[in-house]
Amino acid sequence: MTSAHQGLSGLLDTEAIRKDFPLLDRVVHDGKKIVYLDSAATSQKPRQVLDALNEYYEQHNANVHRGVYLVAEEATALYEGARDKVAAFINAPSRDEVIFTKNASESLNLVANMLGWADEPYRVDHETEIAITEMEHHSNIVPWQLLAQRTGAKLKWFGLTDDGRLDLSNIEEVITEKTKIVSFTLVSNLLGTINPVETIIRRAQEVGALVCIDASQAAPHMVLDVQALQADFVAFTGHKMCGPTGIGVLWGRQELLEDLPPFLGGGEMIETVSMHSSTYAPAPHKFEAGTPPIAQAVGLGAAVDYLSAIGMENIARHEHAITEYAVRRLQEVPDLRIIGPTTAEDRGAAISFTLGDIHPHDVGQVLDEEGIAVRVGHHCARPVCLRYGIPATTRASFYLYSTPAEVDALVAGLEHVRNFFG
Repeated sequence: MTSAHQGLSGLLDTEAIRKDFPLLDRVVHDGKKIVYLDSAATSQKPRQVLDALNEYYEQHNANVHRGVYLVAEEATALYEGARDKVAAFINAPSRDEVIFTKNASESLNLVANMLGWADEPYRVDHETEIAITEMEHHSNIVPWQLLAQRTGAKLKWFGLTDDGRLDLSNIEEVITEKTKIVSFTLVSNLLGTINPVETIIRRAQEVGALVCIDASQAAPHMVLDVQALQADFVAFTGHKMCGPTGIGVLWGRQELLEDLPPFLGGGEMIETVSMHSSTYAPAPHKFEAGTPPIAQAVGLGAAVDYLSAIGMENIARHEHAITEYAVRRLQEVPDLRIIGPTTAEDRGAAISFTLGDIHPHDVGQVLDEEGIAVRVGHHCARPVCLRYGIPATTRASFYLYSTPAEVDALVAGLEHVRNFFG
């Protein structure tokens, strides 16, 4: 750590951690080592996860729950062992409350479809309302729009304040006695805002509404305790938390999973099948039709092991220090406007910004020539861009392997962008 960074507290030993991530050593344009600042889109994978995937395919590759031979039993043990690890990671009361999906989008679609097909008292229909927020990722907007279109339910949402937080001044109008489900993100992928979960859940519980939380930007970065959250469903994805792509998680309260209908039908999710009717297996298998993402679950289990060994509290402290430093340094860049909270308090490690009248795509392209990888666009949160009257943003996002020196490289890169465009 340079003298300029010695005032930062809470940082992890990134020099040791970065040795676990092969891509972070990659040299890109003109011999420049990559500065990877797009972990909100997908995180890099440590060798421990890559090794677990290779070992599964090389030594244990078989379908699960069906074979009685050794390799099939090993595959089943690894797959179900990953479920145990995830359950412990999120402090689930029961392993049977952990459902594996292909990503958080599928998890959220699963909840929406369960409620559309459910019997009372859970059923969403033309007499009920759905509440979301204006800061959601499209994955937590479109499924509810589809459900509202199919059922006639009314879709309502919380707006945003000028400083990138939820406007809860009309909470009793958005969440009413007609509301059946309230679904919102714990941490915004564009704004970085950490939302006031307790306030929203308290109001939802007053009217008897179910609560679904999109924790895709929370699970990789902080302690995620589903019992403490007191939500009914929590969705997140593996590839943002050092795991492979193709694996997501839906946690749901046991009694709800027992009562709600399945979304997908097929093998493994049944007890008996005749040509006239079928009965379903208990949760979680009721919601995992067909061959599941076995190798991906094994990889996610390895990622959970990796993160747990470092400690989620330690990761959160590291990211807070990096984010605080990044916010301060970015505010030194002329013409730069942070979209969202401009302090490190109550915000995650994704910072979106505009740079004068330079289009974010141009910013990203020039930064790429300097070896700096950032995200540009509306980040699957276009309503946020519309709210703030901007076409898109540049987003830098940090993780456990991010360093203050990478923040400095970003700031220097932005000065190069400004000079490039005059």
